[in-house]
Amino acid sequence: MQLPLHIPQIDHFTDEELVRFCLANPELNIERDENGILYINMSPTHLLTSSNNSELNTEFGIWNRKTKAGKVIDSSGGFFLKDKSMKAPDVAWIRRERWGALSKKEKHSFPYLAPDFVLELASDSDNLHAVKAKMEKWILNGVRLAWLVSPDEKLTYIYRPNQSTETKLFTEKLSGEEVLVGFETVLAEILEE
Repeated sequence: MQLPLHIPQIDHFTDEELVRFCLANPELNIERDENGILYINMSPTHLLTSSNNSELNTEFGIWNRKTKAGKVIDSSGGFFLKDKSMKAPDVAWIRRERWGALSKKEKHSFPYLAPDFVLELASDSDNLHAVKAKMEKWILNGVRLAWLVSPDEKLTYIYRPNQSTETKLFTEKLSGEEVLVGFETVLAEILEE
């Protein structure tokens, strides 16, 4: 669930002000939409969502440690996108070449970069329609592959540029395709419902 944050006498934070605001409030999970509206993502989540999110991050981390193909980013990492929004997905992945091109300063902030891959895990309090809209925005901003994992439905929604959304059951194998080369998982084997 997201709550809009209204700050009197400030129409919009600059990118630098937003970074400082986020760093000053590390206990808050903050995002900004393309219109400059800030959202506080309600946390903490209940233990099951937190556990499932950890399992997903671990799954990508194990694969990435073996392949050394890039960097896995957890939900604390934010990205400035070309539509002027700042988003922080539950899991993100950036190819090694793109990670290596980031400066030390960019790695200590929110880079102007769309990850190659993002995953959002729908929680009980999320509005699924709103999360689906967020996934479309990830793709429009340059993400090459995105998964919306919906435990309530036991479905994964798969988003790709210029393609219709595909769904897979938790019992079906998910592939990282040409983005996460060699990555495969079956969510029914790692997530608890």
